[in-house]
Amino acid sequence: MIDVSCILINYNTSQYTIDCIKSIIDNTQNSISYEIVVIDNASRFEDYSILKTQVDELNAKQVKLIRSKLNVGFGAGNMLGVQYAEPCKYYAFINNDTLQVSENCLYHLKAFMDQTTDAGVCSPQMLDEHKKFRVTIDHFSSIQREILRRPLLETLFPSTYLNRKKTYDKPTKVHYVQGSFMFIDAKDFDDIGGFDTNLFLYYEESDVSRRLLKQKNKFTYLIPDLEYIHYKSASIKKNIHIKIEQKIALLYYIKKHFGWLHHKILIVYYSIRYFFTSIIKPSYWKLFYIFLIGAPLSKSLKQRQKINQH
Repeated sequence: MIDVSCILINYNTSQYTIDCIKSIIDNTQNSISYEIVVIDNASRFEDYSILKTQVDELNAKQVKLIRSKLNVGFGAGNMLGVQYAEPCKYYAFINNDTLQVSENCLYHLKAFMDQTTDAGVCSPQMLDEHKKFRVTIDHFSSIQREILRRPLLETLFPSTYLNRKKTYDKPTKVHYVQGSFMFIDAKDFDDIGGFDTNLFLYYEESDVSRRLLKQKNKFTYLIPDLEYIHYKSASIKKNIHIKIEQKIALLYYIKKHFGWLHHKILIVYYSIRYFFTSIIKPSYWKLFYIFLIGAPLSKSLKQRQKINQH
């Protein structure tokens, strides 16, 4: 059994992926055994060819490259990586648009998890490309978070809703960390069934942390003295379809964890909100329509993917 299986997803961003792989290799010493499993999520064949050529040139025995013919999204892409992973003690789900900053980061994350029996997930502090602080933690989604908003909750209930923009100086229990770097106990992750593959792009990390807490009584920690750079969604271009995907995922998450009533309340809230928003921004009529029909998973981008034969 190896210590860590690092799982990366490439989607039309091969240069980011190569830089990420090199960063992991350069910053990981022989004090830990690891592998890097790269899932190409049905990228354009040209991008995949570049990636394969450069991976071959690395000639690194610990790197595996697997090509999926279908873009299965974030959670399912990582689950595909899990299926190709060697038996391991920890999974490190790492976005391909990240770079390791802290030396021997994987070793130190492993050491923390080994010593912290109630830890199910941990993450270093995220930085932007200029090595400036970037928000890494967040609160579980709920009616109160969506309607009252984060700043008010942080002000009224600071012990429950930690200040996301604060710089912490010691390992801190949080609701969840960003999915760009999640270091997870493999047994706990496997026991809860891993990522929910109904979620295509959003809320996977929140869902996993919530299930680890509820099913295994395992917490998520921020490790602020370790750091990584995240270029932030290099493979995702923001548009109205991505906004729709976010809301579909949110409503699925709310119904899954809080039930029918909470789901319906948010449907009504967002229907009213986006009706008035659409009057000013006509492109939002598409978003309003999604809430009008109940934001079903059948409208997810997952249902619009085509099989790539190359």
